[in-house]
Amino acid sequence: MKSLIVLFMLVSLQMFAQFADPKISPQEKTFDFGDIKQGEIVTHKFVIFNKGGDLLKISKVKASCGCTAADPTKTELAPNDSTSILVKFNTKGRRGKQRKNVYIFSNDPQLPQLRLSFTANIIPEKKVNDPNAPVIKLSKSAHNFGNVKEGDILDLEIVVKNTGKSLLEIKKVKSSCGCTAALLSSKRLQPNESGKLKIEFDTKNLSGTVARTVTLYSNDQANPAKVITLIANIEKEEK
Repeated sequence: MKSLIVLFMLVSLQMFAQFADPKISPQEKTFDFGDIKQGEIVTHKFVIFNKGGDLLKISKVKASCGCTAADPTKTELAPNDSTSILVKFNTKGRRGKQRKNVYIFSNDPQLPQLRLSFTANIIPEKKVNDPNAPVIKLSKSAHNFGNVKEGDILDLEIVVKNTGKSLLEIKKVKSSCGCTAALLSSKRLQPNESGKLKIEFDTKNLSGTVARTVTLYSNDQANPAKVITLIANIEKEEK
């Protein structure tokens, strides 16, 4: 009987001690901004309460990368008192679903670090193309050489034309491997001007159906990377 009384007293003292301690309690632990257009800056206020029986002291507020959190309006809360923390999120350069955290450090012995979080789905802003921008047009974007013998060097010439209204600049010509070489007659094309892209495809040490690509990078806003696909069925030379 005495042991039960002692146990009851210990539990009661522990519960009283917990009640007497400061206790941090958020109005909400998570918040969803929903769909946001890319580039917008959004804000939300998290409200914090002291549900304990002693003074709650907030020592620090820390936000994860990509967002900022202002200091609370009050850093010391009496029992049943509240404060708010303003969180700001800049969506510039971000896209898709996002989740960020805000950490609040206090003298709550049960929860010294409270984590709050918010989510958002960032929708990329659609780019409006300049009607006066350059436009790259190729005479063909794919070519099949058919059946060839290993060791053959295959030649292809493609016409590159600027059908836009301002200067077209070819910044780079890149092949998918060392077996192709490309040479552009001019990397700067005025409106309605054309240039020639000469491609060599060396089939040495290749066999079977092989596909390679040549990519043109330009200042065309709608198609900054135009890909040309080369296909050949290479027959291995019998020794």
